[in-house]
Amino acid sequence: MGVLPSRRDNVVRTASRVLVWTIVVLISAEFLLAAYGKYGLLDSPAYGRFVDRHGWLWLHLAGGVVAIVAGPIQLLARWWWERPALHRRVGYLYFGGILTASAAAAGLIATTPAPLSIKLGFAGTALAWLATALLAMIAIHRGRVQRHRTWMLRNYAVTLAPVLFRLMLPVAIASGLAPGAALISCLLWASWLLPLVMVEVFRRLVLAATPSPYRWRTAIRQHLPWFLINLGFAGKGRDCEAHGGVHSWYNVDGATCGCYHCKVVRPGAP
Repeated sequence: MGVLPSRRDNVVRTASRVLVWTIVVLISAEFLLAAYGKYGLLDSPAYGRFVDRHGWLWLHLAGGVVAIVAGPIQLLARWWWERPALHRRVGYLYFGGILTASAAAAGLIATTPAPLSIKLGFAGTALAWLATALLAMIAIHRGRVQRHRTWMLRNYAVTLAPVLFRLMLPVAIASGLAPGAALISCLLWASWLLPLVMVEVFRRLVLAATPSPYRWRTAIRQHLPWFLINLGFAGKGRDCEAHGGVHSWYNVDGATCGCYHCKVVRPGAP
């Protein structure tokens, strides 16, 4: 059994998460105000590239704003443990936004006169967005709550790709790179690959540093006969989070979810 994290470690870890999400929310809000604001007037010069594609553009913008706004609500809020039905509704709204924006992106890609490299960059982003969303949906329907949350983090990282792209483009140009098709294509790929790498680093450095303090019992139980488990050998712990760890959830009966490592059971199907 490993050494449990100290109170100072927990405070630092929590403060880091709050700081990261605060930055994400502020940058996303600025992106929505700036990028979406330029399409507020129908005679805006921003529509110059979308003269005959207003419908696709509006669908893409509508689905995108739903996903950007609903994502943090789903990932950060704790109310859904007590209101799983509401969590599912917001989740379906989030996935609906992704499907709408992705379908519209396909229409925009098919009708754009941009070079093939840029089309492939946009297509790669859309496919990564859909694939991570689909894997998150499959995981939750199989009762794999922790895997669902992991894929949701990855999916929201891809959701923020246009936000990051808007930040990287002026920086790349200011550094002396020519603003051509090659640069735009590279930045499109980087705008979702880099966040995915950052998510994986975060998971390994932060989440992996707070495993369940009772995981060793779970490992032992996997090799014990049932009669010994029923007698209480290597039983579950009291509460992972109370001892600085994290829960690993599974579907108990469709109405509740329990932790593999401790006795905590919460209402709501995962």
